[in-house]
Amino acid sequence: MSLLDSWTRSEHTAGGVTHPTYRKGSGPGVIVIHEIPGMTDQVIGFGDEVVAAGFTVVMPELFGTPGARMWVGAVLKVLPKVCVSREFTVLATGETSPVAGWLRSLARDLHAELGGPGVGALGMCFTGGFALAMMVDSSVVAPVVCQPSLPFAVTKKHGADLNLTPADLATVRDRAAAGCQVLGLRYRKDGAVGTRFDTLTREIGDAFIRVEFDGKGHSTLTEHRQQEGVDRVLAFFEEKLQA
Repeated sequence: MSLLDSWTRSEHTAGGVTHPTYRKGSGPGVIVIHEIPGMTDQVIGFGDEVVAAGFTVVMPELFGTPGARMWVGAVLKVLPKVCVSREFTVLATGETSPVAGWLRSLARDLHAELGGPGVGALGMCFTGGFALAMMVDSSVVAPVVCQPSLPFAVTKKHGADLNLTPADLATVRDRAAAGCQVLGLRYRKDGAVGTRFDTLTREIGDAFIRVEFDGKGHSTLTEHRQQEGVDRVLAFFEEKLQA
C-alpha cells in the first residue's frame, strides 16, 4: 500500500509542459515541491502533516518515482537526468529555472479555485529556491525555502546566487517591501546552501525569516527532520493563509 493511495492524482499543463500532481485536504492551498530523488515517503508524510493542519495540499511530481526510498543510489539515478533537463538551471547564475513558470501557473489555478489571500509554496533542496521564484506571482503569499541548493555551490558566486533573473529578483524585492515575508530553513553547516541565506537577508532584510539549526544536516523537514522547523512552517502557513 502506498502513502499516495489517499491522494487524488491529476495533471497540470502550462507552456506545453505537463506534470502529474497529487492533491489532498481542504482549506487554503499549499504547494509542496519534493526534493531529490523525488516524492519519497518522507515528503508525502510531511504533505500529510500540512493537510492535517487544515490545508489543501498539491504536490507536483517533477522527477523521480513516487514512493522511492531516500538513498544514495536513488539520488545518483535521478541527478544526471535533472542536470540535463531544460526545466532546471543547475549551474548558471542570474537565471530562473524555467520550471518556475509552470509552478506559478499551478499556484494561480489553485488560488483561483480556492480563493483567500493566496497560496503557500514550499521547496526543498534542489527545489528549495523554486518557492522564491514562485513569489514573483502575486498568488503566492507564503513562500518557504528549505535548504535551497541551486545553482550548485561550485564557487562562491554560485553559492550566493538565488537562482533568479535580475528582473525576478527585483519583483521579489518589491513584494517583500510590500509585506510578503519569506521563511527559510537550513542547517548552518550545510555546504549545499552556500551563502544564499546571507544573500536573502541582504536583498530583502527583515522580510526574510531565518530558521537555522546547528550541524551539517541537510533535509530539514524529511531525512534530517527538525520538529521545530515543521512547527515553524505550519505556523507560517496558518498566519499567512488562514484569512
